[in-house]
Amino acid sequence: MDLATLWFGLIVFFWSSYFVLEGFDFGVGVLARVLGRTESERGTLLSTIGPFWDGNEVWLVVAGGATFAAFPGWYASLTSAYYLPLVVILIALILRGVALEFRGKHDDRTWRRRCDLGIAVGSALPPLAWGIALAGAAHGLPLDARGVLVGGMGELLRPYAILGGLALLAMCLLHGAVFLRLRTTGALRDRAGRAVVATAMPAIVLGGGFLAWTGVREGPAEWLVLIAGAGLLAGVLVRRDGWAFLATTVAVGLTVVAVFASAFPALMPSTLGHDLTIMNAASPAYGMRILTWAGALFVPAVLAYQGWSYWVFRKRVAG
Repeated sequence: MDLATLWFGLIVFFWSSYFVLEGFDFGVGVLARVLGRTESERGTLLSTIGPFWDGNEVWLVVAGGATFAAFPGWYASLTSAYYLPLVVILIALILRGVALEFRGKHDDRTWRRRCDLGIAVGSALPPLAWGIALAGAAHGLPLDARGVLVGGMGELLRPYAILGGLALLAMCLLHGAVFLRLRTTGALRDRAGRAVVATAMPAIVLGGGFLAWTGVREGPAEWLVLIAGAGLLAGVLVRRDGWAFLATTVAVGLTVVAVFASAFPALMPSTLGHDLTIMNAASPAYGMRILTWAGALFVPAVLAYQGWSYWVFRKRVAG
């Protein structure tokens, strides 16, 4: 296997890890405002992601940094084409982070309600925008020979891309509901169970439709689509909390993998015939070798830290 293909696989792993881990964070951020009937209950629900959310965002830095280092042409085209959506994502992530950190710093009901609203908005916008961006980029854009988008914002909002955004948001809500049921007790756990039922149908309809559309496109993604669809259904049908969370994890992760795999070996297909591929967008061989050594040192450290943190804070939060 050449280094370009290896790093494409690693980058897909980084992005899928980000959406799996931040996916339940996003879902909890939206659902906490709905399921929590009091400020104390909303605080309890948000505390389920307290030890994890900022660590989970590390995967965005890792994924973005690896994309830039391994495939600078891909990174440049992606960030220039989706400049405005990426700005929206960054603002939403900042809003969510500030609201999570400062929610408990001021003992005022109005302040906490505003923070809860900021957390909900900042949790809903990123998966929607990310889904639109990644699905649209994998489906194909009018890129010229320099990798520059030809056309306006309308080119980014094709039906497949919009469905991808809605599907990822719906799947994150289901993922978050399952996580809350896994991490809470008592009345909050019961409400989380009802949220699983309520979010299941949108996730199955939107996620299933998107996976079916991805599966009929040309590309080596058909088996991934089938497994992801099975994981989505299993997440709803399995009543054991741990297995249900594993099932939604598989569904979210393999959905992201299927989107990337559907275009392989292209990174960003061009409807004008100027595809960005793993070969013409990759860094020089020397840079790839340096990146590989750096990855061999730092990626295991990130994985070890994340595994340790989830083990330490594995107990349920009393509600």
